[in-house]
Formats: sequence, structure tokens, C-alpha cells
Amino acid sequence: MEKGLKKRLFTNKLTTCLIVVLSALTAVPLFAILGQVFYKGIDQFSWSFFTETTPSVYRVMKAVEAGSPIPGGIANGIVGTVIMLFMSMVVAIPAGILGGAFLAENRKTTMAKVISYLTDLLQGTPSVIIGIVVYLWVVVPTKTYSAVAGSVALCIMMLPLIIRSTEETLKILPASLKESGLALGASRATVMFKIQLPAAFGGIFTGVLLAVSRVIGETAPLLFTALGCSLMRYTIDQPISAVPLLIWEFFNDPFLQEFIWGASLFLLFFVLTLNVLSKQIAKKWKVQS
Repeated sequence: MEKGLKKRLFTNKLTTCLIVVLSALTAVPLFAILGQVFYKGIDQFSWSFFTETTPSVYRVMKAVEAGSPIPGGIANGIVGTVIMLFMSMVVAIPAGILGGAFLAENRKTTMAKVISYLTDLLQGTPSVIIGIVVYLWVVVPTKTYSAVAGSVALCIMMLPLIIRSTEETLKILPASLKESGLALGASRATVMFKIQLPAAFGGIFTGVLLAVSRVIGETAPLLFTALGCSLMRYTIDQPISAVPLLIWEFFNDPFLQEFIWGASLFLLFFVLTLNVLSKQIAKKWKVQS
């Protein structure tokens, strides 16, 4: 009996150590990437880096000839990213919340099953395919790359994440919330919009933030839709830049490759901020089942 107990204790300790070692190994590449980006990118953070646009070929050549640091920044990419994110969120958030609410309330209907299947299919579609489709839908008919086309691509990518987060959050709400509202004579729509959705705010908002952090670093769909621009643009019917597009452009220019690290670190900080914010909101608005 004592021998069997010792064997089980040894097996338990061995398994625990193995899990800890394997978990540490999986974290090594992550911290290596974060450390490399932070080490090479933090020195580029300055006021000019966030307020100046991508340097033109002329400015680059002049700086190279003079042997001075290349001036410029990623302001045009930040402005373009914010514009396209805002436009995509205006459509994706209400559509995703309504879609998730419909799935949560009509789980067994044929329409709900079809929407659920299409949501899963869309969530697994490669971003480059979405970019090509939006290129055919928007860019070809309008005959121009634009912020509108880029926001459509980002919106399509955000939709399934918001739909699923809304659906799953509504599913774990206490059934008494809905039952008490209906018992007081309220309609199903009133119960959904005034009781269930406010109660599920934390989970829904977390899903929205995660959807934004998911699409903010996408490059492939924007190459086919927004194209990129070295100028500071606020119009939505012309080619516009984005931080991921700038990283791609910097990579293809040997004189601007040093800007890659600063732009990448900016994206990492942005995504990290969104994830931390979503965790805090999820804790504060935790659904009690």
C-alpha cells in the first residue's frame, strides 16, 4: 500500500515537472521575439517617429548622401489604421452583436444553424482570400484602392469573432434574467436589449477588443484593398496607409528597414494594451451564472 502511494506521488511530481518544463519551452520563442523587437525598436520611439510621415525617396537619398539619420515616421500609417478600424467597427460591432443575439435566442432553427456554420467558415478563411474577394467586390467596381475597401475587409474578419463572443456570453447568463423580464410582461426584444445585452456587456466588449487586436496586424487583405500611401490622408475614397503596410514597405526598402522594429513595437504595445484592457473589463463585468 505504501509502495503504491510512493509510486503515485513520484508520478505526480514527474508529471508536474514535465508540464512546467514544456510550458517554459513554449514561452521561450514568445519572449525571444518580444525581447528582440523591444531591444531594436525602443530606440526609435520619439516624437518625430509618431508625427512624421514615411520619408520619400528624395529625402532618403539626401540623408544617405549626407550620412545623416533618415528622417521620417509612421504617422500616416497610424492615421490610416485608426480610420479603417473605426469604419469597420461601426458596421461590425452592431451587426456582430445582433447576429450573436439571434444565434443565442434561436439555436435550433434552420436559419441559426446556417448562420452558425457560415460564421465558423468565415472565421477559418485565410485573410488573403478575404482580401482578394473584397478586391473584386469593391476595388474593381470603384476602380481605386481606398480606405473603404480596407475597412470592408477588416469588418468581414471581425464579424465572426464578435458574433461568437456575443453568443457565448448570452448563453451563460442566468435563465432567471430572461424569465423575470418575460414574467413582467416585457417583449423578447425588450428583454434582450434592456436586460440581457447590458448584463453581458463585459463579455461582449472583451470580444470586440479581441477582434480589434486580431485584425490590427493584418497585412495581406490591406495589400489588395488599401494598397498604402506615403502621404497623410484623411479621405476614405483614395489609397491609404496602415502600420502593417508600412512594415511591409520598410522591409522591401534596404534604407528603411530599421523602421521595421519601431513600427512592430508600436503594434505590439497596441495589441498588449487591448488585451490587458479586455482582461480588466472581463473581471469587472464577470457574468455570474
